[in-house]
Amino acid sequence: MKAIITVVGKDRTGIVAGVSSKIAELGLNIDDISQTVLDEFFTMMAVVSSEEKKDFTELRNEFEAFGNTLNVKINIQSAAIFDAMYNI
Repeated sequence: MKAIITVVGKDRTGIVAGVSSKIAELGLNIDDISQTVLDEFFTMMAVVSSEEKKDFTELRNEFEAFGNTLNVKINIQSAAIFDAMYNI
């Protein structure tokens, strides 16, 4: 299973640490990660994977709830769907 995680919100200390910890807690591996701060806004994109099949609805709910605790918006989607959206 391969997925894309995006994180957007107002910058503050601990976002990368918190999201990375949640990724590990859910049994996902970070294959690639990029983050930047534009003015006062934080953005992050991570490619994650797992040897095991994961339920995307469950993962989406977990990340949405966790994002609320950090005051950021976290989204996860299948890498295959992401590729289909952006590759013709």
